[in-house]
Amino acid sequence: MLLTDAVDGFRLAYDDHPGEGAGTVVLLHGWPGDRHDFRDVVALLAARCRVVVPDLRGFGASETDPAAEPAAYGADAQARSVLALVESLGAGPVVLAGYDVGSRVAQAAARARPDLVRALVLSPPLPGAGDRVLSPSAQREFWYQAFHQLPLAEQLVAGSQDAVRAYLAHFWTHWSGPDYVPDEAELDRLAEVYGRPGAFVASINWYRAGSGAVAMSAQEQPPAPADRIAVPTTVLWQEHDPLFPRAWSDRVTDWFADVEVRPLDGVGHFTPLEAPEKFAAGVLERLG
Repeated sequence: MLLTDAVDGFRLAYDDHPGEGAGTVVLLHGWPGDRHDFRDVVALLAARCRVVVPDLRGFGASETDPAAEPAAYGADAQARSVLALVESLGAGPVVLAGYDVGSRVAQAAARARPDLVRALVLSPPLPGAGDRVLSPSAQREFWYQAFHQLPLAEQLVAGSQDAVRAYLAHFWTHWSGPDYVPDEAELDRLAEVYGRPGAFVASINWYRAGSGAVAMSAQEQPPAPADRIAVPTTVLWQEHDPLFPRAWSDRVTDWFADVEVRPLDGVGHFTPLEAPEKFAAGVLERLG
């Protein structure tokens, strides 16, 4: 494990797998996970390219700042740390690949510094949901994002490893596809990571910063064509993700200038662990 230089007072922990092929990919994890979400993808890519996997701000072994405002953990702030890491690698434009939180951060990075991003490989969330995110059926799934805004969330969950494990296990079980069974040892490890003092609150600061799907979708407006994300993008859209139905992929082209949407049958929310071969294949195609 390595540490980046500080950006806005935060240093990211990351793994760097040198690989033997050309090109570099940076893999960005989701909530409620960390850089280990990509363990199976790394095994498939490491012999073909350089693979860099950070913990985002406030996650895993990266630094937290209890005094920082939630905005310091939001999408644009996270992107600043990721882009600083990319620059420090000295490897030229990279493929950024992510899901969940990592998808939003990768999109923010591509908008801010397209010169550092060769291509994107993403699983939801993607822009285009709009006010559909406010429908009763969607809100039955997105309740946790409102809950994370409340002090009650930390009172009930933070600081208790048992409570953290039960809470995280719900999402890993409910959001995954019908053929995926979360690894019990991995849930134990995540409970330890998220159960450390300040860790759970740091992780939900993503939502408190307004970077969650509900806040983002409810206020989104399609950009002018010239302002769409320009870098080539592959979207891997899962069949069984209860948060992001495939019907919500119908407006993706309003935000991306060069995008291909691919369906992932049989797969739930956790694409890197439920379909690592397809995720890795998407990355390798974009590396060329």
